[in-house]
Amino acid sequence: FVWRRATGYYRCGIYAVVGTGGRSVWWTGDMARLTSSALAVVAVAAAAVVADVQVMKDVTLGFGQALEVCREESQLSQDVMEEFFHFWREDFKFESRAVGCALQCMSRHFNLLTDSSRMHHENTHRFIESFPNGAVLAKQMVSLIHGCEQQHEAEPDHCWRILRVAECFKRRCQDAGIAPSMEIIMAEFIMETEAK
Repeated sequence: FVWRRATGYYRCGIYAVVGTGGRSVWWTGDMARLTSSALAVVAVAAAAVVADVQVMKDVTLGFGQALEVCREESQLSQDVMEEFFHFWREDFKFESRAVGCALQCMSRHFNLLTDSSRMHHENTHRFIESFPNGAVLAKQMVSLIHGCEQQHEAEPDHCWRILRVAECFKRRCQDAGIAPSMEIIMAEFIMETEAK
């Protein structure tokens, strides 16, 4: 937005350079209001994405608290356990059955699975809502996980199936733009560790 002096007074409008020829355009009135409304919508949408990523980060770190409890039961080596902290990295490999078993144990720790090792929808929804602003993502996350479970329903081994569901969930979160970056996760993890 700029104030432009025109015929002795200033008026508010939007000045833009458009086209490949660098032609300038001056919008005022309805066009400026329309464009400023569009910018406001974009700003609100961007803030919503940041909020969604923040919620996902909080849920990830909260869920991760069960990892130490489940390390022995899942027979995770120290290497695999350290690798677990890189879940949201692009190059994270979903190759170890032990990671699937750890995810199963962690989910059981928070009572997020049924007796058949499928997601317990209500408990998972409540778990996500327990985090600040969790209600923003609870329904979407449960829906994403459920869709991934249906995709991998035929896998008889619970650990392998849960690993495949986790891989699918991660990919869908990345596609939806709600996956936290590793930088955000690690910064928060370090701050939490130092606070203890």
